[in-house]
Amino acid sequence: MSIPLLEITPTTQNQRVAGYEVPDEDDPRAYRMTDVTSDTDVNELIWAAYRQIFSEHLILEKHRQLFLESQLRNRAITVRDFVRGLGKSEVYRELVGETNSNYRLVDSTFKRILGRASYGKDEQISWSIVIATRGLNGFIDAVVDGEEYRQNFGDDVVPYQRRRFNERPFNLVNPRYGEYWRDRQSLQSISGRSYYQVRRTQNMPKQEAARQAIPDTFFAMAGGLLPNERNYQRTVASVTSQIKNLDIPDMTRSENSVQRAVKPKETALPYRYIPSANPTVE
Repeated sequence: MSIPLLEITPTTQNQRVAGYEVPDEDDPRAYRMTDVTSDTDVNELIWAAYRQIFSEHLILEKHRQLFLESQLRNRAITVRDFVRGLGKSEVYRELVGETNSNYRLVDSTFKRILGRASYGKDEQISWSIVIATRGLNGFIDAVVDGEEYRQNFGDDVVPYQRRRFNERPFNLVNPRYGEYWRDRQSLQSISGRSYYQVRRTQNMPKQEAARQAIPDTFFAMAGGLLPNERNYQRTVASVTSQIKNLDIPDMTRSENSVQRAVKPKETALPYRYIPSANPTVE
């Protein structure tokens, strides 16, 4: 028995609000199978689907799904089935499914297939349960067969970012994987190796690689940066002996010393005091 989808409250997004903008070149283009009249149009539609689902501006030859392309060209499947096949392909599983958590996978898949971001953490949790119970293929089927996909794209339209208002395309601002996978890959790349090991390049012999190892060069560099060592015990003894032999003059005053008195002098001021308050200087 499958777990029912949890109820969520949609948040306000641009695609849920009617827009009155003037159409321009930044508006996404809708690729429809009903508008195809030549092989060039079919190629453009297939390329648009690759760009939307795989998020690739330059499609890699090894990522092409030739069997799905052949079926679509012969009208054996609809555009919706073509999108379903791309989402359930091994390429999507490796590039998107395995490199993200279930929460991020939900948000990324919604942006690629439904043309919108997820409605917050509640929707991500709700659909992550679908991924945990049905797997990636079951999750893709649930999204493509859902009512939201049918209402917005039907069977013949390639998904696109719906009502992109003052925003950049999703495939330009959303990396394929997040910080978690990046840090994990970094740890795996250095696992089993020490910072004191070096990689041999081409036909470098082991002795030469060991001679250029990190400890040798690092300690040589560190030794050049360290200041000259100082023997603190010898320094303290030398300073102490100098102080003992130092003659300090007597600066104390005797009783018979003459004390000089300084008398005030009259000074010409740029202003005058009040006569009654001006004291007499002797």
